[in-house]
Amino acid sequence: MFQHIKLGALVAGAIALSAPVAKAESFINILTGGTSGVYYPLGVALSEVYGENMKDVRVQVQSTKASVENLNLLQQGRGELAFALGDSVKDAWEGNADAGFKAKLGKLRAIAAIYPNYIQLAALKDAGATTITDLKGKSLSVGAAKSGTELNARKIFDAAGMSYDDLGKVEYLPFSESVELMKNRQLDATFQSSGLGNAALKDLSTTQDVTFVEIPADIAEKLGAPYKAGVIPAGTYPGQDADVPTVAITNILVTREGVSDEEAYQMTKQLFEHLDTLKAAHSAANGISLEAAVQGLPIPLHPGAEKYYKEQGVLK
Repeated sequence: MFQHIKLGALVAGAIALSAPVAKAESFINILTGGTSGVYYPLGVALSEVYGENMKDVRVQVQSTKASVENLNLLQQGRGELAFALGDSVKDAWEGNADAGFKAKLGKLRAIAAIYPNYIQLAALKDAGATTITDLKGKSLSVGAAKSGTELNARKIFDAAGMSYDDLGKVEYLPFSESVELMKNRQLDATFQSSGLGNAALKDLSTTQDVTFVEIPADIAEKLGAPYKAGVIPAGTYPGQDADVPTVAITNILVTREGVSDEEAYQMTKQLFEHLDTLKAAHSAANGISLEAAVQGLPIPLHPGAEKYYKEQGVLK
């Protein structure tokens, strides 16, 4: 009896040893933003690209409060890839406490500079605001508190010689909630930093008479890099029949130390080999190019991404 049990155990052990060992899946958590912004649909498109083209990878998309939260989560090892505004990335790398970073986030590494965000200041037409200084005394939502958008708002108002004290009322709300208050006539304007064709602003300008408020080029010059002068082209939103001068800021796809060189290489490679998928998800992806991907980065490239750019001749 004992021999039979012993023999059975040996056979079972031999079967176990000869069974193929499944390769452990690696996990990519993509940190985005609110579902009505641009980061989220692009994050979903990237998750599909990675899921279909990277071996032994499980991908998840997380909706967040965007840049500042994303960068802090990366530093904590709670994400592998994040969308973030260039100025937030710079503040994180420098440990700017006023911007929401208690210490330097030294683990951050860049995958690519992607499309620019445009500051889009939309006011109800009857608020009578055509340029940023006209917002004095008006009620305005500046984005979620200490989000990348809200950091943009503070810096841009400062460069325009204004502060929140000059406004009639300040709300700290995400894009879609800001728009709902405007529809209900509880808010004069919304300050949104995103790619062009933002879903919340499309919704607003489809249902309300809206003015897109000008931010003059000299404000971008005063702020300096990573800010630059930009334009919201006529026809970007329903009823917007003229170009609107504004300020633009580059977005960056960020990863962290601890993500393997091979994984970072593949994340970079698959991004550029499947740009069409991203462009189909949101028109903002039309602003992504291989040539611009390594320009003006305030943090070091991940070695895996660097390898890809060297292969493509973008870096020497």
